[in-house]
Amino acid sequence: MREISSDFLLNMQTATSLQPDETFRENFYFTRELPDNLQFLDALSQNFYWSWKPVGARLFRELDSQLWEQCEQNPRLLLKKISGLRLWQKAGDEKYVSELQSFAEQFKDYVAAKPDVFGQITERNPVAYFCAEYGVHNSLPIYSGGLGILAGDHLKSASDMKVPLVAVGLLYRYGYFRQKIAHDGWQTENYLDSFANELALAPVLNEAGERILVKIHIRGREVFARAWLAQVGRISLYLLDTNVRENNEIDRLITGHLYGGDTETRIVQEKILGIGGVRLLRQLKINPSVYHLNEGHSAFLTLELAREFLQENADSSFSEAIAAVRKQCVFTTHTPVSAGNDTFPPEQIEDCFDANFIHALKISKEDLFALGRTNDRDVREWFGMTPLALRMARSANGVSEKHGEVSRELWLKMFPEKTRAADVPITHITNGVHAPTWIAPAFQRLYETYVGADWAEITKDATAWSAAIEVIPDREIWNAHRFLKQLLIAYIREKTYSKETGLHETINEHEDTGKLFSPDVLTIGFARRVAGYKRWNLILSDLERLLKMVGDADKPVQFVFAGKAHPQDRNAKALLQKLMSFDENSEWQRRAVFIEDYDQEVARYLVQGVDVWLNVPRRPLEASGTSGQKVAMNGGLNLSILDGWWIEGFNGENGFSIGAAEDADETDEATIDAQDAESLYEVLETEVIPTYYRKKENDLPGEWIQLMKNSLATLTHQFSSDRMVKDYIEKIYLVRP
Repeated sequence: MREISSDFLLNMQTATSLQPDETFRENFYFTRELPDNLQFLDALSQNFYWSWKPVGARLFRELDSQLWEQCEQNPRLLLKKISGLRLWQKAGDEKYVSELQSFAEQFKDYVAAKPDVFGQITERNPVAYFCAEYGVHNSLPIYSGGLGILAGDHLKSASDMKVPLVAVGLLYRYGYFRQKIAHDGWQTENYLDSFANELALAPVLNEAGERILVKIHIRGREVFARAWLAQVGRISLYLLDTNVRENNEIDRLITGHLYGGDTETRIVQEKILGIGGVRLLRQLKINPSVYHLNEGHSAFLTLELAREFLQENADSSFSEAIAAVRKQCVFTTHTPVSAGNDTFPPEQIEDCFDANFIHALKISKEDLFALGRTNDRDVREWFGMTPLALRMARSANGVSEKHGEVSRELWLKMFPEKTRAADVPITHITNGVHAPTWIAPAFQRLYETYVGADWAEITKDATAWSAAIEVIPDREIWNAHRFLKQLLIAYIREKTYSKETGLHETINEHEDTGKLFSPDVLTIGFARRVAGYKRWNLILSDLERLLKMVGDADKPVQFVFAGKAHPQDRNAKALLQKLMSFDENSEWQRRAVFIEDYDQEVARYLVQGVDVWLNVPRRPLEASGTSGQKVAMNGGLNLSILDGWWIEGFNGENGFSIGAAEDADETDEATIDAQDAESLYEVLETEVIPTYYRKKENDLPGEWIQLMKNSLATLTHQFSSDRMVKDYIEKIYLVRP
């Protein structure tokens, strides 16, 4: 049996400064005396509800704005570090105390509300939502990108809509890597120990007041996981953690890093998530009405449900168990290519699953391997989590209309009885984003003034919302956007300032940022993973043309970039390095910046402050995309390839499109890239830039503002996570086969 290599352990310990005597943390409690009239701050800091309420974030920021930023917007850490003097000063601030007390009443009413009933979904029988990562807030660093942010928004909308739902994930002690760009433009990585921080987590206890432990047999031994609770408004998010004394050093690192380690580490992580997650729910006496597998990482939970069924129904077969499990499970795929789905060599699956578990399923190990193959008779094929999920769930969906179509083509081979991809049983629910989280306070105040205090409710009615946007004066829309753009520029200047910049000029650091960027210049944002299909190199394909736009005396353009390259992807790192440092003598160094360590906090400034959001994935590889949806809700305009969500969102009057509207016959990637690059430059030169700089008599860019209002009116409702969760309830959770 193969163990994790000692070199791997050493590398991880070096990267994280792990010391043997710092291995464990039993809780995140700390004692801090607060003035009586500020006591509510402690309770508020332990529920992420504050994070999507402008008042909540402001109450913490006003305690000490500088310390708030130093603590990376972590209210638990802020309350631990803030001076006693400052606390008593705020306790004497009548306006602050009054606002805190008012928010306390709002919070108490919110969390006290009983969940609604949605068919068979009740408080006793909730939805169980499983995902490998959750982007609830940057102070809980257990996410890497879009999948996690989507999951966090799903929980927030479920909370606002009073949907009975519990969520299950993993607590990664070291999370995802933190990005640092060196003086020469090369990306480096490091990992921070979350256990050295203060997290808004509580230990999960049983009725006897003892820590709940779940046990999973892995690699020939019993592995234990304990649970932590994060409160996301009304939603309980349970996170499993193997860093417990009962485990050996190797097993303690199972939940060490998000998407870290080798394939064997991924298998055992996914066993903890799926099998351990079901066993946790049993100990909590939670009996879900439906299990939602958000991506294939949790698909092993279906095997645990089958084992339970056979244990309770001794005379039944595995086929009968599958039928029972399918009634309970629904599956969402987020990946448009087969290579993007987790697959494992059969021998590793065998190593990580004990014979007793397989025997309890009443199948052979060959039968187990077949469950994860697209062709169950091909013994050479690796075990895939998506095929397993497709076989074991009653419903499967992609995350946009186009992605549903792509997924049906991709997995047609799993349904030999189907002759057409259109008949493959995979539907779609288009992703959405949580409006209260992502719409800037400046626009929320604008909506409160012109739409009403219940503006968030009105967004649920497309007709009413569109009418409400039309009555907001153009100047008010423009002023709100202008403010957010200036806020972004201030953030850029602070984030790119450096006392030491090395020997090369790079766009991620400057010794003088006082004149960096201008609010009068068209600002384009491009922030996403540095992956091949995202095509970061497209904007660099014609440097002469690019630098001409950037350096134009009358109608210049400025670019803000952010994104991470995978630690092992040297080609992606080289592309980033080129972006950082080419043409030191041009305007590029003054009108282009790179913000390192892209996370939710960076994203908030970018999506709320840019004029245009650029997206150039290779069609049809963008499953959905949600960053552009956030931009649209803040008055920014999308400039995008017609792929993923933008196919559904673009109407010709609410943004800009790049390239062909339909799939072309051309298959050569280099040719397609050249065509799309030409389209990108042409749209910028002939549509985007002229429209932005075209002013009316009142000195406002009236044509541009009308595009902004069309974007706000048509996209806010359509791509809200409230709409998304409603669709899941009505079309997925409640639908019976």
